[in-house]
Amino acid sequence: MAYQISDECIMCGACEAGCPVSAISAGEDKYVIDADTCIDCGSCEATCPVGAPKSN
Repeated sequence: MAYQISDECIMCGACEAGCPVSAISAGEDKYVIDADTCIDCGSCEATCPVGAPKSN
């Protein structure tokens, strides 16, 4: 199951830079993860300073 980014996102971009498959992009008020591209590797969760990415 793909990761999702919660409302805790501070739009820093750390998750986007750390994603090995480029599944993360800037949304209107937080970053978003493309569920079809996400490989559930956890890199986004590990790089986020506020813990916004969560696995479902």
